[in-house]
Amino acid sequence: MIVAIHQPDYIPWLGLYYKIAHSDKFVYLDDAQYSNEADHNANVIKTANGPFRLKVPVEQHLGDRIIDVRTKDELGWREKHLKTIEMNYKKAAHFAEVFDGYSEVLTAGYPNIAELNMAINRFLCDGFGIRTPMVRSSDMDISTAREERVIDICLALGADEYLSGNGARAYQTESHFTDKGLKLTYLDYKPITYPQLWQKVGFAPCMSVLDYVFNCGFDWETVEAKVTEINREASV
Repeated sequence: MIVAIHQPDYIPWLGLYYKIAHSDKFVYLDDAQYSNEADHNANVIKTANGPFRLKVPVEQHLGDRIIDVRTKDELGWREKHLKTIEMNYKKAAHFAEVFDGYSEVLTAGYPNIAELNMAINRFLCDGFGIRTPMVRSSDMDISTAREERVIDICLALGADEYLSGNGARAYQTESHFTDKGLKLTYLDYKPITYPQLWQKVGFAPCMSVLDYVFNCGFDWETVEAKVTEINREASV
């Protein structure tokens, strides 16, 4: 069984959904320490002037876990985000079929940023037809840290393979996994190109997943086909 793990981020890029789709079980590391440098409360959409960062205001203190961080809903950020999204994507080919459902999810009440992000991801995974079971690390009662915690989570779930993001290559040691009976595999996702609005500013790679679904709908087959083609060409 292949397990993948990732912190719950706000409207993340397509690569995260590819990671979920290619695992047999996906774990939200929702009790990891919150970081202002990560994408827990911000991501990028495309506008007529190029990439634009949407940021959720939060109430956060040093050392808080992601599930401890409250969104400052009293500042009206949800309405602002939806207005910005509508202004920049209302002419997109699939805007009408996605926006209302997304708006309903975004405007529901959530106790913390992790719950908000996981709800958005559930909506998008359902649209893509990604049925991978998901669990939360906060429900697993595992107290180890860093690489050891990743291994312990995998073992607790009965995994024999861990599907890792490529950013972890710098600090993960393969033998630490194989010594515990876990195969360590790195994600083969490569950013794809697809039709976007605002062609005058050029193609903007690695946007939030919203950019893809508003322009292309929930067409997951094309994502898989394009990644496969890119990897095939790279291996020649």
